[in-house]
Amino acid sequence: MEGVTAHPEELMKEKQGRHERCPTEEVKLAATAITLNVRLRPSDMPLHMQDRALRYTRSFLDGIKSHPNPTHLARALKKEFDSLYGPAWHCVVGTSFGSFVTHSPGAFVYFSIDSLSVLLFKTEVHLVTEPGA
Repeated sequence: MEGVTAHPEELMKEKQGRHERCPTEEVKLAATAITLNVRLRPSDMPLHMQDRALRYTRSFLDGIKSHPNPTHLARALKKEFDSLYGPAWHCVVGTSFGSFVTHSPGAFVYFSIDSLSVLLFKTEVHLVTEPGA
């Protein structure tokens, strides 16, 4: 059987189809961000997952009486997304950091909440097997 080669136009349509967003849902997410005091930044993630990240983070921060520990938030958000959407999520939280990451399609969000910035993304996981096993 011969391989099939997709034309660039077809790949763009496919990519756009995966990320088509309903204007109503975008407005809802923007309203949620305003309500939660969140500044949305670049994302490549379905709106419902972004909403989950924003709400979870706000709830976590509201549940802390003292100054938030960025590491604790990063761990909690990573575990939440690992349990809901499968491994392997990565989360960076802080007030000042640079980043350059590779992520799985549809699995990247960056936002600021209060004084913290949150970078959440997923990468593919491949099992490593021993040679000859």
